[in-house]
Amino acid sequence: MEIKKLEKINENTTINWGLNGYETDKVIAISTIEIGNTFEFNLREKNQHYKKIWETTSEDIDDLNEIIEQGNSFGAFENGELIGWAICDFREWNNSLFIENILIDEKFRGQNIGKLFIKNINRKARELQCRLVELETQNTNYPAIKFFQNVGFSITGINTKLYKDSIETALYMSFEVLI
Repeated sequence: MEIKKLEKINENTTINWGLNGYETDKVIAISTIEIGNTFEFNLREKNQHYKKIWETTSEDIDDLNEIIEQGNSFGAFENGELIGWAICDFREWNNSLFIENILIDEKFRGQNIGKLFIKNINRKARELQCRLVELETQNTNYPAIKFFQNVGFSITGINTKLYKDSIETALYMSFEVLI
């Protein structure tokens, strides 16, 4: 298996990657306390089953390819076949590298490919002289939250209104890049 710069995605390879989503028995419950002109969020782990599945459309692939064209994304390849990707968007306005999407074929999950992606992303962020690497995930995606915390990310923001008609809350996570 090798990690290398990701070129254009020509087809939706995720169709054969198994579960395109996540399933968990824990979520991060978020409560808000508002007193006058101040508010605070409380985050706690909660035992709750949750399953989410995405359908990757050809329009999604087109959107991802626009980001891939920047040259800051990575693919994991096994015998020349794409088995995972980390698609990153350089955001000049705040000098950050934003992880737009990480997805790994279900057969290859748990084999440190995610950690290899993060190492390559960190290296690319240093090369671009970014001040931080950031991402957004859902409070219901407990496995992703724990993974990102284990590789150095911290929760740095919350958006309770990002998702329409949903129990999901957007969690923003980041780590500062050491140049």
